Amino acid sequence: MVGSGIGGLTLAALLADAGLDVEILEKAEGPSTLGSGITLQGNALRVLRGLGIWPQLQEKGYPFNTLGLRAPDPDATVIAVLDDVRVGGEDLPATLGMPRAELAAVVRGRAEEAGALIRYGTTVTGLEQTEDAVVVTTAAGEDLTYDLLVGADGLNSAVRTAIGIEERPRRTGMGIWRAFVPRPAEVTRTDLYYGGRAYIAGYCPTGPDTMYAYLVEDAQERHGADGPAVMGELAEGYGGPWRQIRQSLDESANVNYTHFTTHLVEGPWHRGRVVLLGDAAHSCPPTIAQGAALAVEDAAVLADEIVRAETFDDTVLTRYRERRLPRARTVVEASVQLGQWMLDGKRDGDVPGLMHLVANTVKVPV
Repeated sequence: MVGSGIGGLTLAALLADAGLDVEILEKAEGPSTLGSGITLQGNALRVLRGLGIWPQLQEKGYPFNTLGLRAPDPDATVIAVLDDVRVGGEDLPATLGMPRAELAAVVRGRAEEAGALIRYGTTVTGLEQTEDAVVVTTAAGEDLTYDLLVGADGLNSAVRTAIGIEERPRRTGMGIWRAFVPRPAEVTRTDLYYGGRAYIAGYCPTGPDTMYAYLVEDAQERHGADGPAVMGELAEGYGGPWRQIRQSLDESANVNYTHFTTHLVEGPWHRGRVVLLGDAAHSCPPTIAQGAALAVEDAAVLADEIVRAETFDDTVLTRYRERRLPRARTVVEASVQLGQWMLDGKRDGDVPGLMHLVANTVKVPV
């Protein structure tokens, strides 16, 4: 497997549990401690609970079941507090906020406990296939042979390029600032402010003392060093918890900027014994917070198809894609549509209908 993101680690744990030898090739020199926070909805939690790590996630994260809508005014007037759909089932929270590094550490520990091996500092430079194997060449000059290679290496997947799949992420026209900051006591759920200097101002609690805040704007070429100042300026005018958030946006603040992108591989997700997973196969803006959940679900379905197959052949990977493509398309298209309505200034888009469609889609177990 190439890539040690949440999708790859989940797949590694599931396959190792089934008694398969699993090796992850990761170009980074070690586990990442970077990133802000992540929002996990119930369909992701359902799969992760199946790994037996729900107690650790509860301990490290912050669960909540409502969504707040506030006006973009100095008083942060609460417009509505909505019960969020528990798409993972009534015995799981609707949402769990968590630091990205903490989530990765928990799932990585579970994969290693199951027997998966992670080879850090390993960059894939090429691959060749035979009828029954994949030979991977690394930057260090090694040739590594596997029965199956999974490209779980993200948006700019080297594996996707190597097997000749042409789809690439495209920018949608929006960019997002994220800051990992101390949590004001009043932040106990995600609140969204639509309008003001940003399309969306929001935040998500990630633990007893932490949260991440975000601002969505027109895509620009931004520089991280300017992040705290620019983010503080964009946040002017938002009241409520944003007052304390702005005070945390000093030169030491953990701030990053990324562009919204999207793509969906419509054709086969595999070539021979090489297959894509997660962001390598599909990506969407975080407007519905389903990107990580899709990757985790991909892992669950791919593991299921591999483990229950009596013999491994092309139909195993075909069934995986057939089970995943309709769901991925629904989430990707809805995520892009929400952003496009904001870019177009469309105020009568059927947002509730779109959210209802996604919720009804992902509440069905994979």
